[in-house]
Amino acid sequence: MDEQKRGFDQFEYEDENEKWVNDSSLDHKGQVPLRASTGSWKASFFIIAIEFSERLSYFGIASSLIIYLTKVMHEDLKTAAKSVNYWSGVTTLMPLFGGFIADSYLGRFSTVFASTIIYILGLILLTMSWFAPSLKACKHGETCQEPRKIHEVIFFVAIYLISIGTGGHKPALESFGADQFDEENPKERKQKMSFFNWWNFGLCSGLLIGVTVIVYLQDHVSWGVADIVLTVVMAISLAIFIIGRPAYRYRRPTGSPLTPMLQVLVAAIRKRTLPYPVNPAFQLYEAPKLDKSQGRLLCHTKNLKFLDKAAIVEDISNSAEKEDPWRLATVTKVEEMKLVLNMIPIWVSTLPFGICIAQSSTFFIKQGVTMDRKINGFEIPPASIYALAAVGMIISVTLYEKVLVPVMRKITGNERGINILQRIGIGMFFSIVTMVVSALVEKKRLDNVRQNAETNIFVPMSVFWLAPQFVIVGFGDGFALVGLQEYFYDQVPDSMRSLGIAFYLSVIGAANFLSSILITIVDHITERSGESWFGKDLNSSRLDKFYGLLAVVVAVNLCFYMLLARRYSYKNVQKVAVADCYNDHDHPSSMA
Repeated sequence: MDEQKRGFDQFEYEDENEKWVNDSSLDHKGQVPLRASTGSWKASFFIIAIEFSERLSYFGIASSLIIYLTKVMHEDLKTAAKSVNYWSGVTTLMPLFGGFIADSYLGRFSTVFASTIIYILGLILLTMSWFAPSLKACKHGETCQEPRKIHEVIFFVAIYLISIGTGGHKPALESFGADQFDEENPKERKQKMSFFNWWNFGLCSGLLIGVTVIVYLQDHVSWGVADIVLTVVMAISLAIFIIGRPAYRYRRPTGSPLTPMLQVLVAAIRKRTLPYPVNPAFQLYEAPKLDKSQGRLLCHTKNLKFLDKAAIVEDISNSAEKEDPWRLATVTKVEEMKLVLNMIPIWVSTLPFGICIAQSSTFFIKQGVTMDRKINGFEIPPASIYALAAVGMIISVTLYEKVLVPVMRKITGNERGINILQRIGIGMFFSIVTMVVSALVEKKRLDNVRQNAETNIFVPMSVFWLAPQFVIVGFGDGFALVGLQEYFYDQVPDSMRSLGIAFYLSVIGAANFLSSILITIVDHITERSGESWFGKDLNSSRLDKFYGLLAVVVAVNLCFYMLLARRYSYKNVQKVAVADCYNDHDHPSSMA
């Protein structure tokens, strides 16, 4: 009878666990969410819809920004490339601030709402800079060699308002979307692994329309009309996002995630003279497993042993010590500190890949301007060639989701198919191929320019010579960028999910700044040795050599990255089957 009763109680518990979501999330009324009516794909589609609109706006502006700066603002190529890199850098580093605010104070939903309002204000100001007579680049009916100062100021204020909006929007929205899946539910955990792929499918769809339809409007109608379309679409998507409010699962902000890490460091320094425990699994302090306020508990790992001393209980009878987080940390808090420290080398090793990506929105687009873009009398806008990168990424994500993952699951037994860092490494390899192909195409283009000069016959190369490098960079992004999103979301402490997405974006942001610095250094060195690789225009530049240099840098860096990935230890959550975790902590995950 007792066994029957226990079996019935277990069945009742599992039934209740299936009915309600017990992962610390709340519904819009602040109560425990009902699984059937909240979260999962029913909520994620609303979130992916606003991401589609935001990426439509962002790439509609970003892909043509270098053209606007050179044609309307009359900046030279080198200055325009730096301006784009600085703006892209700020736009992708701002999420560090936005993610911190979302995780610590506002919550993800409120951060998305507020940042979208700021984004729309930036788009309105951008529209006004084109249509308002007092804000136009040139006086009405005139052409000018330099824009009026007021237009320059308003234009840059507008695009940096969009940067601020993106800073809150990107980290909070993506982590909010992933929060809709319960990792302790097997069905939803698998759906969550697919979420990042479909998220990027929506992202690429927005990118595709942004660099085709929006760029066409900019090129053949006017920049102002394109800005109006972007403003209206963004406003509609905000309304859709608000409509989905009852279906969302929410997380309460937990305060600054930096404080617990500082507490671990202080406690470890205080106890630095204590001997290391003989049996850490039993001698280090951990919160009771039934204490839901602590969130998910992490397993102890053997790296960075110095930090483990923060969890040593000096006096078992002293309850005051257990209540003071500056004197005693839990194993989970120590492991969360280790997770963040372990990410730093991975973050650094992905920067050269980010520098390669930065070229696709600057020099790749500018190359398209110099080439033959006509098809049966129709001239393709130069920024629209970027659509091929979106196509490459869509193909990559679809093949990964529908073909590679099912096959690799059977071969490796890994729930993900291949682990996250392997996916990123494959994307890095494709970035090397991209740079090699880009160098060869640019060399051929320069040879064609010289040949035209010798014969006095102008026969430009077709813009479709650029197609391979755009498709390959997009295909690689389907591995590396999606992998980086998943890695930084999955491997950060649960209280830092928005910041995790911000860490991923900061790779691209820091890489944009590094790209500008690298251009300056290479320009200075090559100019001193005779002829700069960066002239006043593309025909007097040597981008082929610059691309070759990047290929070598990324190839060397990939070797370093593989060493890190082979030794990397993934997050190990207690009593939750996580594909990239191992019960044997001495067995690191492998890139090989």
